[in-house]
Amino acid sequence: MLKSKIFKMLVTPIMIGVCIFISITSSAQQVNWVNVSADYAPLPASVQVFKTTDSVDGKPFIAYYVKAKLKDRKLDFTTDTTLGRRLTPLQFYDKNDKPLVVVNTTFFSFTTNQNLNLVIKDGKLVGYNIHTIPMRGKDTFQYRHPLGSAIGIDKKRKADVAWLYTDSSKKTPYASQWELAALKDSAFTHDLDYYKAATSVGTHAISPSLQKWKMKTAIGGGPVLVQDGKIKITNNEELKFTGKAIHDKHPRTCMGYTNDGYLIIMAIQGRFPGVAEGATLEQEAKLLIDVGCVEALNLDGGGSSCMLINGKETIKPSDKGNERPVPAVFIIKQK
Repeated sequence: MLKSKIFKMLVTPIMIGVCIFISITSSAQQVNWVNVSADYAPLPASVQVFKTTDSVDGKPFIAYYVKAKLKDRKLDFTTDTTLGRRLTPLQFYDKNDKPLVVVNTTFFSFTTNQNLNLVIKDGKLVGYNIHTIPMRGKDTFQYRHPLGSAIGIDKKRKADVAWLYTDSSKKTPYASQWELAALKDSAFTHDLDYYKAATSVGTHAISPSLQKWKMKTAIGGGPVLVQDGKIKITNNEELKFTGKAIHDKHPRTCMGYTNDGYLIIMAIQGRFPGVAEGATLEQEAKLLIDVGCVEALNLDGGGSSCMLINGKETIKPSDKGNERPVPAVFIIKQK
């Protein structure tokens, strides 16, 4: 569901935060991807695996991506999550009867093992975005309230990336189809009505900014990296990384979709000096566009990045080569 540019044009400047537009230089040339599906067989014809070892910006680089046809009714796109504990991707793989693909997804709390982003499984909201971030220094009594992003797949097998409000008292998340600046005030929390009022488009003759987001499967992360097939990173709105952290190279996990109906799941190896040094958010976005994504977002990375295909690792996890336990994964099963 690629967003029409008219939505962006009608939103007032006050509502939209400053997005990061990146111009890619010649040093970030397009890499060559090799089909390595045979290394992860058996796979249905609608699922393919690609790998690159081409350098990026002159640095050693390793990445994989899975391309899966959304309209293939023999594929089940789903999620799994835990309560109060975490499992490694391999444990999720065994728990879910050895599916085709298992990949890490949400950011989480090491203290509570809690998902910090939305998770939808079988149409039910089972994980929620954290909407309150306390400020520091002189503004310790102030809070910022961002809308986190997610990628979802509906019953008709159409994908969408949106910014979401979630509440445990609501069965359905509410989505904005354009990025919105984080609210700032002294209130610790806000309800849906407040968000609707704060993000209202006023007299514009279009639908309200927050509407029910009815997805069968969805997973959250952030920030959004690609919109309308172009690099547009909404870190300023989602408040995921501070300072110059968006320019740091790390292992990455990300997900997007193409205009011709394919889901793209990418895992980038990193923190292996001289072997695979990872990617910045900008480089990650460029890679997603190169493989055809029209919308895409970043997911939890670093030591959490891990993607299994038929139980076999793609990238090598950066936590001493061991899979980090996580509270949620995205799964592709073959029916």
